Amino acid sequence: MRLSLWTNLAQPFASVVEVARHAEATGWDGVYVADHFMGDGGGFGQVEAPMLEATATLAALATATDRVRLGSLVLSATYRHPAVLAAWASTVDHASEGRLLLGLGAGWQENEHEQYGLVLGSPGERISRFDEYCTAVNGLLRQHTTDLDGSWYQLTKAINEPKPVQTPLPLLIGGKGDRMLGLVARHADEWNHWSAPDTYPERAAALDAACERLDRDPSTIARSTQALVFLTDDRDRAAQFVAGAAPRAAVAGPAEVFAEALATWADHGVDEVIVPDFVLGSGARRTDALDSLHAAVADLGL
Repeated sequence: MRLSLWTNLAQPFASVVEVARHAEATGWDGVYVADHFMGDGGGFGQVEAPMLEATATLAALATATDRVRLGSLVLSATYRHPAVLAAWASTVDHASEGRLLLGLGAGWQENEHEQYGLVLGSPGERISRFDEYCTAVNGLLRQHTTDLDGSWYQLTKAINEPKPVQTPLPLLIGGKGDRMLGLVARHADEWNHWSAPDTYPERAAALDAACERLDRDPSTIARSTQALVFLTDDRDRAAQFVAGAAPRAAVAGPAEVFAEALATWADHGVDEVIVPDFVLGSGARRTDALDSLHAAVADLGL
């Protein structure tokens, strides 16, 4: 079982580097960032809060760290042409000496698209576009040349050199709807979604079914999940936090409660649990919280 950190980009860059280096020094397996240009006015923060850009941050972390895997949760297909994205991914995989996990998603945050004049589209259009997007990106990262005559993208003997250090560079897809799980089964090396330990098995079974329809072995897809983590010894506060976090999954209580949740995820076949630091505070408070969580998990021997 891998244990990784998802750090918030609505903070100073120096703080991002500080927490990433702390995670690396204390045994965490990966560091992830989200791909947003602003908050959504709800669960992902205030619209006008300063927000660092994901791809530049990951490029910087590639040289600011030495060991941890670096990943995106997840880069939106609506923001960058697949050829631009593939070239960036190859470059960062070289800069990190083969530590990039390329996480992609179909896009969802309406206010970003409205402000920037980007086409978000209906759910059906997003699925169609994302299917082509993944085909293009995987082709550019894994084949000598790529041809694609799609409704959204056209590539003609397209090259992307140098190829990534990793062969192949792993592609993670984030999502949990049935149509997205079909694309996970078709394109992904790894699957990610928000879950609580008791809700994870139903969506995992749906992914297994999607794999079976495509004659793919479900065990060839690694699985990761995350939930908000709130540390408190107050049971009432913990219950209130979990209820208030909906629809996002959450785990609240002492560090041992999180460790118990992680053990349940592991029993369900999860390969990696990712901890957002969104409600863990900042500075020493945050690093102390991360140390407590890591120690509680280490005690389980997973």
